Amino acid sequence: MHEKYQECIQECLHCMQICNHCYDACLKEDNVMMANCIRLDRECADMCGFAAKAMASNSPFASEICQLCASICEACGNECKRHNAAHCQECADVCFKCAKLCKKMPS
Repeated sequence: MHEKYQECIQECLHCMQICNHCYDACLKEDNVMMANCIRLDRECADMCGFAAKAMASNSPFASEICQLCASICEACGNECKRHNAAHCQECADVCFKCAKLCKKMPS
């Protein structure tokens, strides 16, 4: 049954990976203003992993979880977009793509 979710599962896992990379790279930045970016990277990575697991197990709550994941991805993307670091810009792009796919998940 998880086949209908396959593209979104892959994008959530990719987003989780990129958010984790951004989180790690932000920790190495000298800019204290990265605190919110770091927090959202962690939340987004965790939520993307949870959403992928929910879809893979065909959870009856997968659609609702994906909607929440989309909201968190958008928040993370908006924060990352504010920073000039290449890892933040890449993270923003991936977060927005993941949010778009998550929003399309069927009920």
